[in-house]
Amino acid sequence: MTRQKLYSLDELARRLSQLKAQGKKIVLANGCFDLIHVGHIRYLREAKARGDILVVALNSDSSIRQLKGSGRPLLEESERAEIIASFEFVDFVTIFDALTVEHVLRRLQPHVHAKGSDYTQETVPEKDTARAIKAEIAITGGPKVRSTSEIIKEIKKNLKSLQERHFQDN
Repeated sequence: MTRQKLYSLDELARRLSQLKAQGKKIVLANGCFDLIHVGHIRYLREAKARGDILVVALNSDSSIRQLKGSGRPLLEESERAEIIASFEFVDFVTIFDALTVEHVLRRLQPHVHAKGSDYTQETVPEKDTARAIKAEIAITGGPKVRSTSEIIKEIKKNLKSLQERHFQDN
């Protein structure tokens, strides 16, 4: 079932065109979604509430490496896509290679461009593109909880502490 939600950008553009013709309101959310946490769920659930159809544009492995550095992503794009597609409030998933989602916005022409609460209306990297295609910019998900990067740092710190205790015990 989740595989049926994964589309190439061109396939998705055709499908969304049909849905728009039926009067459906399209919302686009995007991100790396490398390690799912509650902030992601809140962001996507609230994004879905802004329209009828939620499309999630997922950063490719190569774009995450460029954005986050070596060691990322933790999960490869096919796994991340399957996880995101498994959420009932996500209707479609597409993977993109760029550092921003501007070309996806231009190609899909959603009614709403949803970004997480680590952004403001003015700090959204694609704000000019969203405005040019007349897409509403919606900041969704409530107050920022913490980022995947912070969670990874915490795991590393705890792992180091466990290793040090283990070394002291032996």
